[in-house]
Amino acid sequence: MSGEKSHLALLRILGPIHVWALGVGIVLVGEFTGWNFSADKGGALAALIACWIIGLLYTAVAMIDSEVTSTVAAAGGQYAQAKHIVGPLMAFNVALYLVFAYTMLEVSNAILVGDLMVATAGPDAGIERHGFVVLMIAVLCFLNYRGVLVTLNINFVITALAFLSIIILFFSVQPWSQGTVLQLGKMVTPENALPYGWLGVLASFQFGIWYYLGIEGTTQAAEEVRSPARSLPFGTMTGMITLLIGATITWYVCASMLPWEYLGFTFFPLYDAAKMTGSASLEFLLFWGTVLAGVASANGCINDASRAWFSLGRDRYLPAWFSAVHPTYRTPYRSILFLLPIALAFAFISDLNQAITFSILSGVLQYTFMSINVMMFRKKWPLGSIRRGYVHPFHPLPALILLVLCIITYGAVFLGYGSQLIAMVAFYLVVSLWFHFYRYRYVQRGAQFSMPWPRPSGY
Repeated sequence: MSGEKSHLALLRILGPIHVWALGVGIVLVGEFTGWNFSADKGGALAALIACWIIGLLYTAVAMIDSEVTSTVAAAGGQYAQAKHIVGPLMAFNVALYLVFAYTMLEVSNAILVGDLMVATAGPDAGIERHGFVVLMIAVLCFLNYRGVLVTLNINFVITALAFLSIIILFFSVQPWSQGTVLQLGKMVTPENALPYGWLGVLASFQFGIWYYLGIEGTTQAAEEVRSPARSLPFGTMTGMITLLIGATITWYVCASMLPWEYLGFTFFPLYDAAKMTGSASLEFLLFWGTVLAGVASANGCINDASRAWFSLGRDRYLPAWFSAVHPTYRTPYRSILFLLPIALAFAFISDLNQAITFSILSGVLQYTFMSINVMMFRKKWPLGSIRRGYVHPFHPLPALILLVLCIITYGAVFLGYGSQLIAMVAFYLVVSLWFHFYRYRYVQRGAQFSMPWPRPSGY
């Protein structure tokens, strides 16, 4: 029996629709909050410029991920890529980037839903957000504990409903007749379009990432997808198209109904835009759309963070205790339960801006690695040397675009949160030293490389 349990593995039961639900479900909350803080940094027009330029960054991320992950179809996503292509130290850091990015995104979602409930109830209700935060995170952890298929089926439904609320709001405000309901010409004028100039546009990139942060999470399900070569590229790229459409619609509606000063301040831009219409039905719809988007995102984040932590345990980068798979539900249940109190702790000590910033910083560090990783991948295993599920076009242009935009984004983050950026880089440096000088001695060095690839070109 002990031998049988040691070979328990994650089930391959997911299809393209689940990949879409995981990627879009994590990200869609960024249309309901977070992106609008880019208007505070540079004005309404800067928020639109950030939407499209950062959209280019994430299109490159989606293309690169689709190729590498459909080839390295293992839990951990970018961690598994780094392990096989770059090396153990990079893989350890990438896994930590993933865990922190998704955990802090989960925290942001819980805070958002809690704050929305409190704001809607009013100051006389005497309620606090902490109860909602604990309930939401605990219930979603239980759902992930019980199985990935039901988790992502639920995510698909609530993500679709949240996205539908954006579409309904868009058509309800008659976007084809500017001036009837929407007032973009009055809200965004030549005088206030870029109140802080092009420096404000640069600063807006920091929160522009929130339009799309998390789409790379589709790779975390690679080991549980029935056909990685088909499902991962299709689910990821259709998810990115969905988000590009949703982000542009969101900006257009919000910038046409809310002054940029207020747009850069509120935590609920779409909900506030719905209230500006005077329609109780739209207000009700966008209230629940915001709640569902936050729940879907937190649900996907728990799934992704636990897979990255599970992968570290399976390869002995962390204690093997974390690599246990539930004998009935076939989920990495110990990793899910271990990360639960960590998420709750951050939810109690962080505010929404801090949680978003920490998630963004970890995400950008990961994207920087991806640009280097794919160039090493193509150099070590040229086209034709191994079987790829998908080949992204125009290489190395997407990797170079991604690297340049990541460097620009570091500058944007430094303008607003320089101390946090320095603190996080210092943290990752310290844990890298710990891994190199202490933990790596426990790693089973041969067992961690699981892909049946030929010797790399030039080695």
